[in-house]
Amino acid sequence: MAAIPPICDFGWPAIDATLPGVDGKQHSIFGQAGPNGIVVAFICNHCPYVKAVISRIVRDAGDMKAEGVGFVAVSSNDAGAYPEDSFQNMRLFAAAHHFGFPYLYDEEQSLARAYGAACTPDFFGFNKELKLQYRGRLDASRKEAGPADLRRDLYEAMTQVARTGEGPLDQIASIGCSIKWKEAA
Repeated sequence: MAAIPPICDFGWPAIDATLPGVDGKQHSIFGQAGPNGIVVAFICNHCPYVKAVISRIVRDAGDMKAEGVGFVAVSSNDAGAYPEDSFQNMRLFAAAHHFGFPYLYDEEQSLARAYGAACTPDFFGFNKELKLQYRGRLDASRKEAGPADLRRDLYEAMTQVARTGEGPLDQIASIGCSIKWKEAA
């Protein structure tokens, strides 16, 4: 089921957590920040919206690094109900797509809940003070990758954040598969 997150709550403070990465190490969210900010991206392995743009996510994360913006991806889906999103499959997915950033497993779903993540992909772009400045889409792609010349919304917004500390006022929400929450006990 498709979900659309709310638009940016400017100034909302980033939340730190330490989670296991597919590289076998523990990573803190704040430890991934660059000197000009960070993007925290909630993704997963099975979502057709993520699969359609994963090469663009990897490209833009690399390009943002040159702007001093760090990047971290987090999977929070219920792997019991969605085995394709298991930690082992996260390792395979990251390797297959040549991730140049940490891919972390939020098994307890506490980080996704703290951020109010709604879908995959869901992007949270913070400035160097770790205040939210962007919560929008990667680009206009949906379940299929759009044309190669699509406006790079996330990259352009985070370049602006890196240079000015402030995100664009006009943002278009991301769309994707809903986070697959575990059933309450």
